[in-house]
Amino acid sequence: MRVGIVCPYSFDAPGGVQFHVRDLAEALLAQGHHVSVLAPADDDTPVPDYFVSAGSAVPVRYNGSVARVAFGPRIAGRVRRWLEAGRFDVLHLHEAVNPSVSMVALWIAQGPIVATFHTSIVRSRALQVAYPLVRQSLEKIGARIAVSEDARRTLVEHMGGDAVVIPNGVYVDTFAGAAPDARWQGSAEAPTIAFLGRLDEPRKGLPVLTAAIPRILEQVPGARFLVAGRGDDGREEAIAALGEHAASVEFLGGVSDEEKASLLASVDLYVAPQTGGESFGIVLVEAMSAGACVVASDLGAFRRVVDDGAAGALFPVGDGAALARTVLDLLADRARRDEYRARAAEFVRRFDWSSVTAEILAVYETVLAASEAVIPVHEDPRANRGRRLGRVRVPRGAGADEDVRA
Repeated sequence: MRVGIVCPYSFDAPGGVQFHVRDLAEALLAQGHHVSVLAPADDDTPVPDYFVSAGSAVPVRYNGSVARVAFGPRIAGRVRRWLEAGRFDVLHLHEAVNPSVSMVALWIAQGPIVATFHTSIVRSRALQVAYPLVRQSLEKIGARIAVSEDARRTLVEHMGGDAVVIPNGVYVDTFAGAAPDARWQGSAEAPTIAFLGRLDEPRKGLPVLTAAIPRILEQVPGARFLVAGRGDDGREEAIAALGEHAASVEFLGGVSDEEKASLLASVDLYVAPQTGGESFGIVLVEAMSAGACVVASDLGAFRRVVDDGAAGALFPVGDGAALARTVLDLLADRARRDEYRARAAEFVRRFDWSSVTAEILAVYETVLAASEAVIPVHEDPRANRGRRLGRVRVPRGAGADEDVRA
């Protein structure tokens, strides 16, 4: 199968959606499918062979974070050329209703289209503004996927329709087999507690953790906190808030995939104090796969990932004192930590890419079966009889359209 995947966010500063797209592409390639990914990226950004750049991106604040997206007439030209060269059986768009390369691809493309929705937000003015721009184009989408119930609810409330829920994937065995690093391992007297996330995004919850750290150190003075993630402003604010307790915190900066897996395999606890805007919680699944005991804020998305508290401990959102109490209780109870880890090792299997890829391929097959074969323009119909191909409709100003082979 020839699959074209469009990612709206730049690979210059990859995040959850970019990692999902990358891992899906590689899972499909491993099964013998042809895959091409179109996404923004600067010319000097290292990208895999299956990647095609949609051009440079600009930062836009969205959903409590900063998204780097590409949009505009020049991007449309790149989308057209990519579609024409790709001859895809299925086009898979991510966040197709955000003003981005994904929205441009939705406007232009014809044929079997699948769209995955990642965003979880109670009310979004951006989505309300975008809806009129894509209302008619949404009818082109043959199947919708949401990465969680929270993302599905956001889609239904803002765009109507519905979606099948297929979670984000994780290479569970990669994290389960990660080797611990002695630098990050703890002991009974000096346990290690990890946090990963953008330090300058308040919704990632670093201020909640910094509020909990002094309370934890009162009872466990040897505890070490390993904070991984980019964002110099957030780092400086955290150091200022911690005062004398900052000596117990090691800021690791950005870490590679291998370092992240090793870190999660090394620590006694992984803390996820996010305050909102999370549609899934991929790093929780990674931590659980690596064998870390997870402590997470009681967001709906996180609750589902930790099996309603059976595979990890939950605390009230934004409550630093409650986080401290939860951490201290777990540090004092090795048997309970082991119970969480055992349940997590079993529960994360449903998020392994082997299962997730099979579900996504089933959606592709359903959309293909429901679509009619389209014979591209400029080719002999007799030579393509029975072949399912896509085509793109290229707008010429505000008037007539021209069909071109994709």
